[in-house]
Amino acid sequence: MQVPSLSKLEVTALKGVGNKFAQTLARLDIQSVQDLLFHLPQRYVDRTRIRSIASLRLNDVAMLQASVLDARIVFGRRRSLQVKVEDDSGVMSLRFFHFNAAQKNSFEQGRVLRLFGEVRPGPAGPEMYHPEYEFFDTPENAQETEARLTPIYPLTEGVSQPRMRALTQQAIEFLAQSPPEELLPDMDNHRFRVHSLAEALAYVHFPPADADIQQLLAGQHPYQQRLAFEELLAHFLVKQFIRAENRRFDAPTVTLNRNAIQPLLDQLPFSPTAAQERVTAEVARDLNASKPMLRMVQGDVGSGKTLVAAMAAYATVQAGYQVAVVAPTEILAEQHLQNFRRWFEPLGLKVEWLVGRLTAKQKREVLERLHQRETDIVIGTHALFEEPVRFRCLALAVIDEQHRFGVHQRLSLRGKNDDDSVPHQLVMTATPIPRTLAMTSYAELDFSIIDELPPGRKPVQTVVISQDRKVAVIERVRAAIAEGRQVYWVCPLIEESETLSAANAEDTFETLSTALPETGVALVHGRLKAQEKEERMAAFKQGEARLLVATTVIEVGVDVPNASVMIIENPERLGLAQLHQLRGRVGRGSEESHCILLYGDKLSREGKARLQILRETNDGFQIAERDLEMRGPGEFLGTRQAGDMLYRIADHQRDAHLFSAVQECGLRLLDAHPEAAQKLVDRWFGRRQHYALA
Repeated sequence: MQVPSLSKLEVTALKGVGNKFAQTLARLDIQSVQDLLFHLPQRYVDRTRIRSIASLRLNDVAMLQASVLDARIVFGRRRSLQVKVEDDSGVMSLRFFHFNAAQKNSFEQGRVLRLFGEVRPGPAGPEMYHPEYEFFDTPENAQETEARLTPIYPLTEGVSQPRMRALTQQAIEFLAQSPPEELLPDMDNHRFRVHSLAEALAYVHFPPADADIQQLLAGQHPYQQRLAFEELLAHFLVKQFIRAENRRFDAPTVTLNRNAIQPLLDQLPFSPTAAQERVTAEVARDLNASKPMLRMVQGDVGSGKTLVAAMAAYATVQAGYQVAVVAPTEILAEQHLQNFRRWFEPLGLKVEWLVGRLTAKQKREVLERLHQRETDIVIGTHALFEEPVRFRCLALAVIDEQHRFGVHQRLSLRGKNDDDSVPHQLVMTATPIPRTLAMTSYAELDFSIIDELPPGRKPVQTVVISQDRKVAVIERVRAAIAEGRQVYWVCPLIEESETLSAANAEDTFETLSTALPETGVALVHGRLKAQEKEERMAAFKQGEARLLVATTVIEVGVDVPNASVMIIENPERLGLAQLHQLRGRVGRGSEESHCILLYGDKLSREGKARLQILRETNDGFQIAERDLEMRGPGEFLGTRQAGDMLYRIADHQRDAHLFSAVQECGLRLLDAHPEAAQKLVDRWFGRRQHYALA
């Protein structure tokens, strides 16, 4: 029987898949047999070998064989069963939060068990939480290990790993009869010495018993690399489609030159830096074109990105158009509102804001003024993306901290005008994007870099100190406050956690309030209502509170020049880019500023090396490159952006060596074989293209 193209063969062709289960699979974007084949393992479980306790590291997923030393019920914030086990190399704990008396009694001293789980940090060292386990009378009676790696797939409710593996096995059987089309040029396909795409798919789903386990676990097997290359290529191409789609529209032309913005410059107490002038000239070229600008302005904390945006905004309003500024938080939106009103209202411009906390009546009034062109510049949060928002003549959209928004959100602003014109878009980030990441993840954008700080800004002095010296740090805080300064104290958690050993803001607030009774201490975290958060932030900005205890919610949008000391507890739990952002909250005044990284008692060698980078440099671009090497792209892409990416097998950190070839191949395909480029995007994105091309 002739098998149709697997992209056309519905999953109901597989045994055990009826219409109801097909609807469940559709939640995973699996509608055809080809979709199932490209639903790749996100990792493998290695049940082929038994590891020793001494060889384990945090986050390892491993199988052990050990004997029971002790089992006891431990009472803390939550009751748990703690089981200590040992092998010839060492001792570790197992922890169960859900257990019964029979389970506890089964862990008799000396019993041999085979267990499988993930190694996580515990109160007294590494532990496994709720591992799979099986008892044996003697070590000799234990079953043999499995012969090959076990694939682990992304799932949804109603789909189990065994069922997904069984369905995939059926799909593999169709491959020989109807292999997927080879879309890569021969020179790129042969780079990995892989004979065919079908061969790569079959191998990656079910590696044979003689496969190189270490290569597969590391994601570096040639078959994995062949698939990762094609996936990265599809992502590069979809970004190029966004760029091309944007060029189909017309945008208002705006003249941005010294004459157009001189009234704004005349009232500033400072002059733009050479870097700001250069970037403004790059923006000016885009604004003067008849096609919509898509430009990202990167600049380190305090480099003056907002002034570049303000100069573009002023020229746009002077040309007769409106401007929207979008920020990810109300704190940051309010800061922009204050700056823009201070700069523009003396020049006769009307600046308003649109955020969630406004009443329904206030929102209606703002929306009406926007639509009637009574408002020149509107500053807001996600509320500006919502359906009721309409402009008479929006010509410039400024997106601050762009990694907090998805591509489809950013581009949704282009349908907000009454006419068919599309606004220029200027996106800004204080998290420098490494060049390798920009080549693929932000391929739709042009880039400008502000690589110069305003004169007079002193680099923040950074020290790394153990939590054993917390009492001395508190005394340092007391001295700084006595000198009239203000202090941030940042914790990674809001409240105490059962599973994470890290400082939490609520307990720290109580501790510092008791230790410094003469000091106004405020507490800010993400669970507070917006108004309560704003009130506490305002108290700190106005100097009523001298010490602000907070979570990373203050990472962006807080500008208090009098704050010159930043303490960050458990910095080993945060990325370098995020730590650099937090550090940028100080050093905004004329006083020398300090950042104290208060690390935990079990800082690894790698953790020490990471924190040392912050001691050595204040250069955000250098820090960003090192962070990408160590942690991958999550911090730079942001949750929403990473969600849009939805990688199946590629990894930005691991596969960075492929980026140049991906870019080169993508441009060749678009030029010579655009139909193959579209097929590649269809294969990897399927129904999700509308997110990228919204």
